Amino acid sequence: MTGTPALARTLGLRSLVLFGLAYMTPLIVLGIFGVVAETTGGASGSAYLVALVAMLFTASSYGRMAAAYPVAGSAYTYVRRTVDSKVGFLVGWAVLLDYLFLPMVIWLIGAAYLEAQFPGVPAWVWIIGFVVITTLLNILGIKVADKANFLLMAFQVLVIGAFVALSIASIVASQGAGGLIDASPFANPTSTFAGITAGAAIAAYSFLGFDAVTTFTEETINPRKTVPRAILLVAIIGGAIFVLVSYTTQLVRPGGVFTDSSSAAFDIAMQIGGNVFGALFLAGLVIAQFASGLAAQAAASRLLFAMGRDGVLPRRVFGAVSKRFRSPVFNLVLIGVVGFIAIFLDVATSTSFINFGAFVAFTMVNVAVIFYFVRQRREGNHLNPVFYFVAPLIGGLITLYLLTRLDANAIVLGLTWLAVGVIILGALTRGFRRNPPGMDYVEVDDAALVNETR
Repeated sequence: MTGTPALARTLGLRSLVLFGLAYMTPLIVLGIFGVVAETTGGASGSAYLVALVAMLFTASSYGRMAAAYPVAGSAYTYVRRTVDSKVGFLVGWAVLLDYLFLPMVIWLIGAAYLEAQFPGVPAWVWIIGFVVITTLLNILGIKVADKANFLLMAFQVLVIGAFVALSIASIVASQGAGGLIDASPFANPTSTFAGITAGAAIAAYSFLGFDAVTTFTEETINPRKTVPRAILLVAIIGGAIFVLVSYTTQLVRPGGVFTDSSSAAFDIAMQIGGNVFGALFLAGLVIAQFASGLAAQAAASRLLFAMGRDGVLPRRVFGAVSKRFRSPVFNLVLIGVVGFIAIFLDVATSTSFINFGAFVAFTMVNVAVIFYFVRQRREGNHLNPVFYFVAPLIGGLITLYLLTRLDANAIVLGLTWLAVGVIILGALTRGFRRNPPGMDYVEVDDAALVNETR
């Protein structure tokens, strides 16, 4: 688009990996530990292993597509260019469900832990506080810089490291060193295959963001090699952290029965570290959730702006930017209003809502690689069938299966959302007779947003 400044290629592998890990918010593994353990019957380690396997196959597919199409856009762009522009639109529409509900889930998890610490204050008060403060800061144009992300990541690693160390010390003190070797976090008499896969569907929430590095493709040095490597490293490192933390935490508190599964990790933090560490853990979790919510709301508002600018949504409403604050105020307020829905939901159901869109995108990226493979063979280019057919086929089947293991309400909401997308697509394409407008997921700064609306 004319007037939009070109993006400078300055990011290397280290920067991309750190950004991807920071975006994933590794501390979230403890934020939803109780919910995953409860769903799996105390086999949270297996849930994260299943989710990790699924994400590794899918990360490989994202890497293949990032190398083939080194531009921003992620799942939407990959499906649009390999499968069909209309199918690509629906994938982008499904991902939008993630963007709209992700801030809500972040605020809900933070509120659940604050309510556990301050039982006299109901959760809805904390949710309203998160929504109002975050929305106001984003309207004013506050941005989280890369250095702040790295500092936040360092703080999270510190808290996670302390949690694991204290968990190990607690286990050794009560059971001896032999207590550290136990298969119960992966399989035990109360766990079932159905429960583990259902838990994996929830655990996949922790991995959301491993593909976020693809949005920086146009700012990356040698993106065809750097981006695929970064995607795989983020998935592997993040997955290793999740499996280790869930394993040691499950050893400290076996089984899946908790007084309040939404804030179970806080009780465990108090058990292994006392009041001082409990306070540190709570502070770390809330700070991480707040910063993550700030970024998620800002990202969602920019996606809505891009869709409004491209004519997918009403341009005058969604494509407008406040001249005073230089931010898409309507979009930010809308996402804040959606966040109030958290008052009526629990953590398990809300995470399932956003996982629906994620699993649709993950499945379709795997499908996109297969389409790309077939097209290249027709053009005489012979690609490795293991990486371009077998691996994405396995990854697509796993993510599709995990999608079916989501909460029933999430599936109904997701299918309803897709149905609305089909109606909008029909209107935009005059009965599906022409291609839909472009809906590229681009990263732009506030000044660019203002310039494009003048």
